[in-house]
Amino acid sequence: MVDNIQRPPLSRSLAAEAFGAFALVFVDAGGAVVEAVSPGGGVNALGRSLATGLMITALIYSLGPVSGAHVNPAVTAAFAVRGVFPWRRVGLYVAAQLGGAIGAALLLRALFGTAGGLGATQPQYGALAAFVMEILLTLFLVTVILSTATRHQVIGANAALAVGAVIAACGLFSRPISGTSLNPARSIGPAVVSGNVADLWIYVIAPLAGAGLAVVLVDVLHGRPKSGEEKAAGGEQEPPRGRDRTGAESSKGSARARRVTEI
Repeated sequence: MVDNIQRPPLSRSLAAEAFGAFALVFVDAGGAVVEAVSPGGGVNALGRSLATGLMITALIYSLGPVSGAHVNPAVTAAFAVRGVFPWRRVGLYVAAQLGGAIGAALLLRALFGTAGGLGATQPQYGALAAFVMEILLTLFLVTVILSTATRHQVIGANAALAVGAVIAACGLFSRPISGTSLNPARSIGPAVVSGNVADLWIYVIAPLAGAGLAVVLVDVLHGRPKSGEEKAAGGEQEPPRGRDRTGAESSKGSARARRVTEI
């Protein structure tokens, strides 16, 4: 089913995923850094949660047609397990996401040193509590993402509002427990650059487990994949509209668009 979708060029999709992960980490992890270097705290947990939710909303609106705006390995894996995203692209998407996340952490380190631990996510109330919290929060997030994708024909890009809202809501109450990652790339970037990797396993395994549970739940709630889910998962190539000197649409552009089939 996914092979019949005319997707954007892979290079564009990977660039979008790298940029999206960079922006997410720079804002979310950067909030902790700015809080650490600002007199009087500067950015509190409320501000960080809202900023992250708003950033994700903007990224989905702007990058969704290009790559699906996953910016999260757990989301990429969930779409693939759901059967609406090609497995052969998963590794490349994850590599792009990790590259963007590490790039953002490197920039934060260049600007502020290791202030705020570079925003590395850490359990604040024990490893078990953080692990369970991350599973559940990722279950909530990915269930919303997959569920809105099942109604892509109706909801379209406005799925960004639901996804941004659930991320902000999760952050508002869970930061004191787990740091609210929900995203392996979000945690790996700052952890690798800061060298604080002792608890990184929590933020890799738990989100993937939560995403797997979300796939099962969405299958129960919505059944088999619906029309439009592939477009939500990976974007859709817009055919170029070339025009000749008379102002008529050129057939060359349309033919070129039909030939765009990629891995």
